[in-house]
Amino acid sequence: MMPRMLTVTFLGTAGSLPTPNRSPSAVLINREGELILFDCGEGTQRQMMRAKTGMMNLDYIFITHLHADHILGIPGLLETMAFQGRREPVTIAGPVRTAEAVELFGRLCYYSRRLPVRALELEAGDIVRMDGYEVEAVRTAHSVPSLGYCLREDARPGRFRRDRAVDLGVPPGPLFGRLQRGDTVGVGGRIVRPEEVMGPARPGRKIVYTGDTRPVPEIEEASRGADLLIHDGSLDDGMADWALETMHSTAGEAALLAKRAEAKMLVITHISSRYSDEPGPLLGDARRHYPDALVAEDLMKIDVKLRDR
Repeated sequence: MMPRMLTVTFLGTAGSLPTPNRSPSAVLINREGELILFDCGEGTQRQMMRAKTGMMNLDYIFITHLHADHILGIPGLLETMAFQGRREPVTIAGPVRTAEAVELFGRLCYYSRRLPVRALELEAGDIVRMDGYEVEAVRTAHSVPSLGYCLREDARPGRFRRDRAVDLGVPPGPLFGRLQRGDTVGVGGRIVRPEEVMGPARPGRKIVYTGDTRPVPEIEEASRGADLLIHDGSLDDGMADWALETMHSTAGEAALLAKRAEAKMLVITHISSRYSDEPGPLLGDARRHYPDALVAEDLMKIDVKLRDR
């Protein structure tokens, strides 16, 4: 069986101000061809074109908060999708007042083609269930109502122990498939249960995206053992007071959280314009605590691999 694809594309990695090299916040996840967008700063649809990600299989846009640099790309993206023939509904999910923002976009913009849009307001702990995975809203701490998100795949069945099945008298063929699907089978007067021939369940993948936030316990808990943590790291550690005042995180704070959570990979994003051309100070601060930390760049892609445990 081919490994299941889970690719993260950083469409926009800028802080509050875009720069020539960084677009406003947007992160796209492609899971086996199904697209999920987190935040949608201005120009997101053009970034999707540049990254060749497609957009027609996008059903959900999860917004972390309603600051302009995280939402102003929504009307343009919807218009582009409609021009390309999209007719199925798109859901825009986010914190309190998301429905109001969606309604205002509809009133302000003369859309040339109507695309059904559903608003979904979430609170921390709410879960949106998908086919084979879920997205949970996580409490964050920013200057306006905000949420982070944890994408969590379902656990996978353990490996099929073929030799054990044969030892128990199960002949190769359809009964193997039934056992792998969780069915109990009868062979020669004996009952063989799936747990006798299947190894331990294997974890699905987990990706956490914080949006703009201070480092908070809820994000740390959601990130425990995450395959990928995408955390606000707007400022270097020398600007810790400003990070606290503006309700952002320093790169070092994000790295310490990732280290405590034992996240498998850390990427810091929402990069202040003061570091746009040279993010070295952020990388240095992060790697003092988390040696493999990365600073996100526009159009950077990461393939998140499956693991056995």
